Amino acid sequence: MMRACRREPVERTPVWLMRQAGRYLPEYRRVREKVGFMELCKNPSLSAEVMLATVSRLGVDAAIIFSDLLPILEPMGMDLEFTVGEGPVIHNPLREAADVERLRELDDLDQLSFVMDVVRATRAGLDDSIPLIGFAGAPFTLASYCIEGGSSRAWLHTKLFMYRQESAWHDLMDRLARAVSRYLVAQLDAGAQIVQLFDSWAGCLGPDDYRRYVLPHSRTAIAEASRRAPVIHFATGNPSLLPLLAEAGGSVIGIDWRIDLGQAWAAVGYDRAVQGNLDPAVLLTDRDTVRRRTQEVLAQAAGRPGHIFNLGHGVLPHTPVENVLELIATVQGA
Repeated sequence: MMRACRREPVERTPVWLMRQAGRYLPEYRRVREKVGFMELCKNPSLSAEVMLATVSRLGVDAAIIFSDLLPILEPMGMDLEFTVGEGPVIHNPLREAADVERLRELDDLDQLSFVMDVVRATRAGLDDSIPLIGFAGAPFTLASYCIEGGSSRAWLHTKLFMYRQESAWHDLMDRLARAVSRYLVAQLDAGAQIVQLFDSWAGCLGPDDYRRYVLPHSRTAIAEASRRAPVIHFATGNPSLLPLLAEAGGSVIGIDWRIDLGQAWAAVGYDRAVQGNLDPAVLLTDRDTVRRRTQEVLAQAAGRPGHIFNLGHGVLPHTPVENVLELIATVQGA
């Protein structure tokens, strides 16, 4: 995995999966019957146990800490709640320029110490050959949650804030970028070997808006961690943003399933590694289809050094475990 991040030759393609410890696993569901999601995230020993059991069950080539994108917002002053059926809700969203002053600078990471404890506990339980990935939400995705107050399909509040109140928008993004930078570096200090930046909602933007309103802030969020370790920069929804993601930074660019991997790599540039990009829905089919479609993604990578196999997004909740195991066996046997 580490060699692939550096585009060095490897004996086989490494594989791990986003949301690899999730609701599709019976072991995870049993844990969640006893504790709520945020309670689990804030319990370092239990979070580590969930991920370590997942790595052991699947035989993947990397672990990622069990956490979420949004806890970073709590010490910054956002009133965050995870509700059953609705997902994350922020009860005090930012809707006007003056509201940005309510978002506190993340100078002190003490309130996020549980995340660093998750990193330490997970790293301590892993074999030395398995790298640990830390992560954070990208400034745009975090800003969208702050403004929308939760999930969105149109991001209208976010876009109107961005267009109408540009100075306040950049102030908000600056604050978030500095916070994300400190957060990623702290995870590396705690024992992560790689970090991933998730820009889950950036695909709602066109390239011109991304360049103007997002790119400089993503670059700030990534820059310091990039001097220390490999950074995976991942966004979904709009393949035309891929060259701009590479411009913003990251030694590995994550690719979702909406574009052929070979085309995506050409767009990103061969000076970067890539991660991806099987459609998660393929894992809901049958083992023969999973094997065939996995082989197709490997063929698109064409044996070029620097390919990390992953899904184009996270494992879906109703995915059969045997199909996940088939994917991993296919990659590792290729």
